Amino acid sequence: MKERELEMTAPDFWDDPQTAQKVINETNGIKEYVTSFEGLEERLENIEVSYELVKEEQDQELFQELEKELAAFRTDINNFELQMLLSDPYDANNALLELHPGAGGTESQDWASMLLRMYQRWAESKNFKVETLDYLPGDEAGIKSVTLNIKGHNAYGYLKAEKGVHRLVRISPFDSSGRRHTSFASCDVMPEFGDDVEVDIKTEDIKVDTYRASGAGGQHVNTTDSAIRITHLPTNVIVTCQSERSQIKNRATAMKMLKSKLYQLELEKQQQELDEIRGEQKEIGWGSQIRSYVFHPYSMVKDHRTNLDVGNVQGVMDGNVDPFIDAFLRSQINN
Repeated sequence: MKERELEMTAPDFWDDPQTAQKVINETNGIKEYVTSFEGLEERLENIEVSYELVKEEQDQELFQELEKELAAFRTDINNFELQMLLSDPYDANNALLELHPGAGGTESQDWASMLLRMYQRWAESKNFKVETLDYLPGDEAGIKSVTLNIKGHNAYGYLKAEKGVHRLVRISPFDSSGRRHTSFASCDVMPEFGDDVEVDIKTEDIKVDTYRASGAGGQHVNTTDSAIRITHLPTNVIVTCQSERSQIKNRATAMKMLKSKLYQLELEKQQQELDEIRGEQKEIGWGSQIRSYVFHPYSMVKDHRTNLDVGNVQGVMDGNVDPFIDAFLRSQINN
């Protein structure tokens, strides 16, 4: 820490602004961990003092206060441990989150919009900023696709646990016969990269199209062809952005999104090669859902990777996905 702070006082520190900002961000992150640890340490000392007082006084009111303090302390310790687990490259970055409905038309499109609300609520609970980069509404209800930029410390580290296929079982509000339907939607999560990360994208490998923005916020930006679609020809990866009125700004954002997607593809390729070496077989497709949300005939959300199940479905849909994120990240320690 002292070495970093000394480095920041050097006369030539700002000669390379990108490197300087990276050092500042890393230093602030370390300071945050140290401050949190010292705060927890002080609270533990106070709890120990309270415990000794309760033993002496045998006061029921003091005992109840101590129980509340302990419960809150356990929660905060758990959150601190979870933050310490987020030490992989780019865990601290902002996250790009994409939702796409599966087959099933309106049913799946409505399910995707429910997941969108869930992640927006989750981000609000973390005081993260959410920017909608691209939004394509459904034909009758829901969405055909959406891309969010969720900005906050460790946003990607948390949300990488949500990558995969999400399955819904419910009585369909769109079925006049009241039958039970199963719907799927995929969630893709990538770290957002700044200009300090090198991903080789050749000009001749991309195709850029402009079009008029539509969907959420479209009425404010659709007076010109400001929306951008970039196709990476070698991989057929497509990214779109329509969040800004400026075509230049949308293009810059779309290029960041493309960089993130290509990086993610490379990571998946490396993982696939490792799995082949180990002889592991992993199915990819709608059958390999990571989580099921059952509204009928009973209420439960179950994560198939960790076997964690939660009965409070409404709480989960209101953004409380932390138990699933926590269980998944902890399960990765032994993998």
